[in-house]
Amino acid sequence: MKSSKNKHKNVFFTLLLMALIPTALMAQTATGFGLKGGLNYNGNGDYFESIGANAQHPDRNVGYHVGVFGKIGNKVYFRPELVYSSTKSDYNDDSFKMQKLDLPLLVGIKVLGPLSVFGGPSLQYILDTEFDGITINDVENDVSVGLNFGIGLNMNRFGIDLRYERGFNNNEATFLGGSSRLDTRPEQLILSLSLIL
Repeated sequence: MKSSKNKHKNVFFTLLLMALIPTALMAQTATGFGLKGGLNYNGNGDYFESIGANAQHPDRNVGYHVGVFGKIGNKVYFRPELVYSSTKSDYNDDSFKMQKLDLPLLVGIKVLGPLSVFGGPSLQYILDTEFDGITINDVENDVSVGLNFGIGLNMNRFGIDLRYERGFNNNEATFLGGSSRLDTRPEQLILSLSLIL
């Protein structure tokens, strides 16, 4: 009788361990927190120097970004990020500079080995804007929504990804008494390196 009880206990603990060990291993590989940074190749929207003037299209420039991210899941994962971005666009002899905080909320899926695809909305909060030395305070919306999608390659704790970002809605800045206006909506290619801590 006693050995039968011990046998049932052993079976119970064996089954419990079989259930807990994969869960613990999965939790270690599926969840992470890390740092990221990289380069942006970006342009903003059109610039209208005065009412009725023809649009000036931006020349693209290289900017940079740094931030943090979390990752939950393995084969299919959720990856929220908080990123500081600095961008610059040239319009003839003038430059438009913008600093913003981005909060991409990405869902990804592994498609082949370490390769994954991802996408999702990105909330954007404009911290500061400057056009040809003039600080622009009158931006239509400090908070706007964009879209991120791209591909990533993850090797152990290191990752690299290339993504495209586009703002959804027009978000104009007006200055010089409202006669000049500039679309602050970003459009950029973003190359990032990341490290899970």
